[in-house]
Amino acid sequence: MSGQEVKSTADSVLDDDLLQLLAESQAPVELSSAERGRIRTGLMARIRAERQVPDLVTIRAQEGDWTEVAPKAKIKVLFTDPQTGALSYLLRLEPGFEYPPHGHPMDEECLVLEGEFSIGDCKLRAGDYHLAPEGARHEKASTATGALLFIRGPLGETTPDPS
Repeated sequence: MSGQEVKSTADSVLDDDLLQLLAESQAPVELSSAERGRIRTGLMARIRAERQVPDLVTIRAQEGDWTEVAPKAKIKVLFTDPQTGALSYLLRLEPGFEYPPHGHPMDEECLVLEGEFSIGDCKLRAGDYHLAPEGARHEKASTATGALLFIRGPLGETTPDPS
């Protein structure tokens, strides 16, 4: 460590000069590959233990509850993001569903899984993706055929169009 400067912290009981002297007097230690491997394995185990990794979530098609949120519209919530409040959910719409023009307080992603879904003049079919960025305004949303959508975004937090 010769040539390196060592600084004490507020919690240190030793002054800077003593810490520097101790650091300079240490001889390098050669570790065997087995010792390096043992230290690395232990360190990685501690890192994994301290990291808070969320549990995996699997919801089978027949699991979960469908809740009516509007006439001709039911949702099944799959996940709620604790950091953003965004929901991942399935939205099942019956033929004739309509939703008035509205704005978005956060990004909303939509993937059509079944049927057809229109936002104004934009008709979306199975496999089509639509993003409404935060602050975007939608025209009337509707379906003549019925649809199943995967949505990631807010629920019930859209802002009505003043017009």
